[in-house]
Amino acid sequence: MYLIVIAWTYVTLMMAVAEATSPQGTVLGALITFALYGLLPMGILVYILGTPSRKRKIKAREAEEQAAYDAEQAAARMADAGAEPATSAEPDAGGKTPAAAEGSAVAAVRKEQ
Repeated sequence: MYLIVIAWTYVTLMMAVAEATSPQGTVLGALITFALYGLLPMGILVYILGTPSRKRKIKAREAEEQAAYDAEQAAARMADAGAEPATSAEPDAGGKTPAAAEGSAVAAVRKEQ
C-alpha cells in the first residue's frame, strides 16, 4: 500500500515542479496541483485501505478489555464463594409489605362504589 502512496506522491511532486518551472506556470498553481492531485487522493486512499487494520485493532482491544473484565469477575466470585450468602438477594418470604407508605402525600387506592 505504501509503495503506491510513495509513487503517486513522486508523480504529483514532479507535476508540481513542472508547473512551477514552466514559463506559463506559477508556484501557487504548483501548490494547488500537488495538493489536489497528490495529497487529497492519497489521504483518501490511505484512509480506505487502512480500514481493515483499524477494525482489527479495535476488536483486539475490545477482546483484551473483555478478558480483563472476565478475569476480574471470576476473582470476585472466588472471593465471594467463602463469604456468607447475602440475605438481601433472597426473596421476601413474609406476607407483609416491605415498607410503610411514604406519608400523607400518597393517596390510598379504593374501589369504586
